[in-house]
Amino acid sequence: MKAVAVLPGKPNSVHLRDVPAPTLDTQPHPHVARVPEGRGVLVQTLQVGVDATDREINEALYGNAPPGGDYLVIGHESFGRVLAVGAKVTEVAPGDYVTCTVRRPGKSIQDLIGRNDVTGEETYYERGINLCHGFMTEQFVDDAEYVVKVPQGLRHIGVLAEPASVCAKAIEQAYLAQTRLQVWNPRVAFVLGAGQIGLLATMMLRLRGLEVYTLATKPAPHLKAEIVAAYGAKYVSTKQTSMADLAKAVGKPDLIFEATGNAEACFRSMEVLAINGALVWTSITGGSHAVSVDGAKINLEWVLGNKLLVGSVNGNRRHFELGLQALSHGEMTYPGVTQRVLTHPVRGLDNYQQMMGLLEEREALKVYVNIAD
Repeated sequence: MKAVAVLPGKPNSVHLRDVPAPTLDTQPHPHVARVPEGRGVLVQTLQVGVDATDREINEALYGNAPPGGDYLVIGHESFGRVLAVGAKVTEVAPGDYVTCTVRRPGKSIQDLIGRNDVTGEETYYERGINLCHGFMTEQFVDDAEYVVKVPQGLRHIGVLAEPASVCAKAIEQAYLAQTRLQVWNPRVAFVLGAGQIGLLATMMLRLRGLEVYTLATKPAPHLKAEIVAAYGAKYVSTKQTSMADLAKAVGKPDLIFEATGNAEACFRSMEVLAINGALVWTSITGGSHAVSVDGAKINLEWVLGNKLLVGSVNGNRRHFELGLQALSHGEMTYPGVTQRVLTHPVRGLDNYQQMMGLLEEREALKVYVNIAD
C-alpha cells in the first residue's frame, strides 16, 4: 500500500513509497513486541492532519526512523474507520470512527503506569515523529490501548482530535499544578498564537468562562480573527498592540497559553504574567534564537509572585478523550465555528508535494489529507 515518508536526516526527502499492508498482528512499533494477541485494531485511514512538525521533520530538524530502517512514515494526526478488531478488543468495533494517540511507552515508571506522555526517559517514541511509523498511509494497525473512539457527530472535525488533545492536556496541567495555591480562580487568559492549537485553546478557555485575548502578528480582519471572535474572545495583533501594552490595558493575565513556536514570545510572556499566575509553553522552538530579557527582574517578580511555568507536550488516551469532549462541547456552544479551522484539504497521498507546499503558506491555517472517503 502507499505511504508518505521521509528519510530522516536528509532535508526535503518527502516521498511516496510502497509499504507492507498491515494485519491485526502486525508489529507497528519496532521497539516493542507485536500487538498482544487479540488486541489489534485495523484502521482504514480517512484523513491525516499535518502541521509544522511534519514540515520540520522534512527539513531534517528532528525525527528518526524506526530501528533497522532508513525511512519514517510521517503523519501523527490520525482519523479513520475501524475495519477489523481482534477477539479481545471491546473498546471499538468495525465501522467506528477512531483516532490514535501518538506517543508509545518506553521503560520508565511513568511509561509502565500508562503515562507515556510524561516519560522519564530522554528517548521517546512517537508515531510519525520519532522511531515509530506514522499514519500517512492507507491503513494502519495499533493496539486497542491507543485507539480512541470518535463520536459519529464529530466525524466532520475528527481530524482535529490530536491537536485538541494537546490543548486539553496543557490546560489541565495548568489547573492541576495550581492546586498548590488551594484557591485559584483565573479570570483573564492570553493565548499566544492563532494557529490550530491557539484557536482550539481559545475555545477551551472560553468554555471555562475565562476572558480570553488571543494574540498573533497579523492585523485583522482575516479568518483567524473571525474564528476568535466567534468563540467570544478578543483578537489582538501584536503589530498594533504589544503584549506588554495589552497587559497594562486589561490587566495581567492569570493564565498564558503559549502556542507560537517563537522563542521571543515564550520569554516575553514571562514579563506580563500576574501574581500566582501560570504560563504554559506548548510549542517547540527548533534551531537557535537568542533572546535578551531582564533576567533579574523576571527572577524577582516570579519568586515573590509565586508564578509557575509548565511545559506540556503530547497527550495520553485520557487527554484525547478530554479533547474530544471539548470539541463536542464547542460544537454545541459555538456551532460550526471549529470546522472553519479546516482550511486546506489535499486530495490523496499522491499529492504529498502539494501538502508540503501548503505548510509553507501563511494563509493555510489547517492542512489535512483526504486519504479515503
